[in-house]
Amino acid sequence: MLQENKDSFATCEVQIFPYDPQWKVEFEKIKGMITRYAGEYFSAIEHVGSTSVEGLGAKPIIDLDAVLRCPNDLPKVIEALSQHGYVHQGDLGLPGREAFFRPRDYNDEEKGVMRYHLYVCLPDAKPYREHLAFRDYLRCHPNAREEYQQLKVQLAQQYRFDVDAYCEHKTEFVRSILRRCGY
Repeated sequence: MLQENKDSFATCEVQIFPYDPQWKVEFEKIKGMITRYAGEYFSAIEHVGSTSVEGLGAKPIIDLDAVLRCPNDLPKVIEALSQHGYVHQGDLGLPGREAFFRPRDYNDEEKGVMRYHLYVCLPDAKPYREHLAFRDYLRCHPNAREEYQQLKVQLAQQYRFDVDAYCEHKTEFVRSILRRCGY
């Protein structure tokens, strides 16, 4: 059953925080939880998104791509995660990448855990490959990282209460980086 995330960004204020080394620690905590719940089905769990790029400011939300060992295991993953309160949202228009969320008040285990987005991906899925390419490019190219940082801060000021517009206006920069990476 697909459900809309009631913890949506639509009502959130867009704020960019300076890079925090604690984000790596938070990723490892969340990765550990996901591994306990359904790790047998994943070949990797990657930290992606801006919080994964040292020196880059970000909205303080950890993005995780959990890579399926076998595409046929997706129903098992949906079941395993649902037993821990996760709601499957479908691919949200990006084939090969399934989104999941869990209400913040689900249980005590998540108290004190940073907010996060969980995506279950096929290993050859374009959204997964693009996440890695974009992350790795920014990690290796400080000028591009700084340019992206400045753009994000400017857009966060301009679209403070409109996360959709904030994301939309980052798209051309992201595409330009992905073109440099061969996408």
